[in-house]
Amino acid sequence: MRKKMSILLAVLMIIGLFAGAAAAKTFISIATGGTGGTYYPLGGGMAEIISRNLPEFQVTSETGNASAANLNLIGTHQIEMAFAQNDVAYWASKGMSPFKEKYDNIRVVASLYPEHVQCITIKGSGVEDIMDIKGKRVSVGAPGSGVLGDVTAILDVAGIKFADMNTDFLDFNNTTQRFKDGQLDVGFVVAGYPTSSIMDLSTTHDISLVSFNDAFLDKLIDKYSFFIKDVIPAGTYKGVDKDVPTAAVMAMLVCDADLPEETVYQFTKALWDNIEELYKVHAKAKLITLKTGLNGASVPVHPGAAKYYKEQGMTVPVIK
Repeated sequence: MRKKMSILLAVLMIIGLFAGAAAAKTFISIATGGTGGTYYPLGGGMAEIISRNLPEFQVTSETGNASAANLNLIGTHQIEMAFAQNDVAYWASKGMSPFKEKYDNIRVVASLYPEHVQCITIKGSGVEDIMDIKGKRVSVGAPGSGVLGDVTAILDVAGIKFADMNTDFLDFNNTTQRFKDGQLDVGFVVAGYPTSSIMDLSTTHDISLVSFNDAFLDKLIDKYSFFIKDVIPAGTYKGVDKDVPTAAVMAMLVCDADLPEETVYQFTKALWDNIEELYKVHAKAKLITLKTGLNGASVPVHPGAAKYYKEQGMTVPVIK
């Protein structure tokens, strides 16, 4: 009888140990984007890398509907982490359109890679500067889109109103189609280069990209801190034979402020310690570097991530 009891106790202890180990696991889900986009493979790669290098973490990647939808999930505490553009995160933190309420629990884990403002025109249109778009047929982005929000900010700094132009509210594909139909002079796209719809347009039309001068970019960033300065390199598109200075927003990894400091610290450290593994997942990942890991931070940095960046001698921005 005693032997049976001893065996039973031993079995119960083993079960208890396994149960304790399972309970000690830290579970994190990352909302990404659609399967055809960049967020999805990067999120999957990130989840695999963190889970493999931190055995106490179980990280999963979930398909999502990109920035606004992902931030709604963070804001309502339905998911731990998400990919989102820094401009959209800014609007969410302020309760600005397209958000119906203010989310003050969005925190930065890392800035990832830039999404560029690409101001397209056709050579010979007479548009060489942002001020030249007055009176032109201009696509400013689809209603409720991040593109429209970014273009609205740019026009605000330029002192240009929608009424000063023949304005259309079109998405990427419809913008390039209107160019093909001869119905547009200027079109804005905000995306990582090269953008497939612009590449397609450049094969049939002599396109140009409008440059933004340094003074204008300084004014833009001073008023709208989610922008950064960047360059679209010469040769990105057929016929664009010189570097094009422009504004960009950053794709970011954000999290819920309720996540424990140590959890986010360990995640952030494991991400940057193994970042070269992520470079194998997608070409865009090669733009993700520790040096630019806080670029364009538009909402506060999570204390756990801030702890890691300070250890690396980096200045963590104070954002209210």
